[in-house]
Amino acid sequence: MKKTVFVMMALSFTGFMISCTKPAPVYLLNFKPEISSQWLDVAREFEKETGVAMKVVTAASNTYEQTLRSEFAKSAPPTLFNVNGIVGYHNYKDYTLDLKDSEIYDLLIEKDMAIKEDDGVFGIPYAIESYGIIYNDALLSKYFELAGRADTGANNASEINNFAKLKAVAEDIQKHAEDLGVKGAFASTSFAVGDDWRWQTHLANVPVFYEYRDRRVSDADDLELVYSDNYKQIFDLYLNNSVTSRNMVGSKTVPDSMSEFALGEVVFVQNGIWAWPQISSEQGNIVKSEDIKFLPIYIGVSGEENQGLCTGTENFICVNKQAAADKQEASLKFLSWLFNSPTGKQLAFQKLGFVTPFSSFSSEERPDDPLVREMYRYIDNGTYSINWVFTTFPSQQFKNDLGAALLDYAVEKTEWDSVKNLFVTKWAEEKALLSK
Repeated sequence: MKKTVFVMMALSFTGFMISCTKPAPVYLLNFKPEISSQWLDVAREFEKETGVAMKVVTAASNTYEQTLRSEFAKSAPPTLFNVNGIVGYHNYKDYTLDLKDSEIYDLLIEKDMAIKEDDGVFGIPYAIESYGIIYNDALLSKYFELAGRADTGANNASEINNFAKLKAVAEDIQKHAEDLGVKGAFASTSFAVGDDWRWQTHLANVPVFYEYRDRRVSDADDLELVYSDNYKQIFDLYLNNSVTSRNMVGSKTVPDSMSEFALGEVVFVQNGIWAWPQISSEQGNIVKSEDIKFLPIYIGVSGEENQGLCTGTENFICVNKQAAADKQEASLKFLSWLFNSPTGKQLAFQKLGFVTPFSSFSSEERPDDPLVREMYRYIDNGTYSINWVFTTFPSQQFKNDLGAALLDYAVEKTEWDSVKNLFVTKWAEEKALLSK
């Protein structure tokens, strides 16, 4: 009996050791908290279909870089990770495997979209996205039918085609909030910790895009922030015509904003095509799919009547070249499965909501999502897109500092000049450090 017990204990211990020392070959560090549960579903399906174990960890909002650094220091680091562009690549180039001979690169329709250096390919874009001002068409139509509304120069949503008209409509909606049954024109300007990215990244992108366009560059070591006043006036429009007063924005989150929109408390909210799942799944949501529409983020630039949405990507997938060879192989297998197998592709566009840039997807293999349809409406209507130039912003710390300055301005602790000065000074300082 002693011998039998000993053997059973030994076998149990051996099994325990095997399970503890056999980590998942594929480890993805996800940077989008809003699709964390969806990635877990994808991992389960991949394991089920291929037998390859997969682990997914999601970094908290606005903490991806510090989480990635921390995870790389561990004994079992991520095998798949994201960088947000060329600046992000240079921060982690010691970890990026050359993907020029991979299937996923071969599938990429526009090869120039990839992150390249010399003759290597180190980051593959896997989703294109758009963001702008989402609006509730039912509420906006109700506003245009109001007796006594102001002469705004627009009689329907399609006629809101520049900042002046957007401002006139938003301010008049704010005045008629009670008549419309809403609490404000715009949803809360969220500045809770980690939730300021809509302003220090997405909104800041627009004035930088126009300065780059004027200078005919795609990056710059210094900025004058020529369109500072334009940046200020759209930010002021959000702050002054909102469901939340300026002095309370520091406590508001992105989910708060999306809830306000979903519950029909506001007409507008700045966000992107990823927002429909947040809206549709909100308890008490009253906004119908057919009433979800986009307006461009107008800031008062000449010719913006022909402007479309902000469209691009910061979704570049990289394979950890410091991972063991079998883990690299398993990670490449996962990417091929996700973007070139029937099950994977269905999960990519239905579960994750990706609009992919790969030849393996047909035009029918797009998310059944009203905001995706709106994105394609703008892409197809001949307007020019605002490129995602925020991938050239110097660092996450730069964006964090800008967010803090914007919050101080929002709660009226400082003047706008402080925001502009920080933007220009920090940009030059950090770009100089990157070039060393």
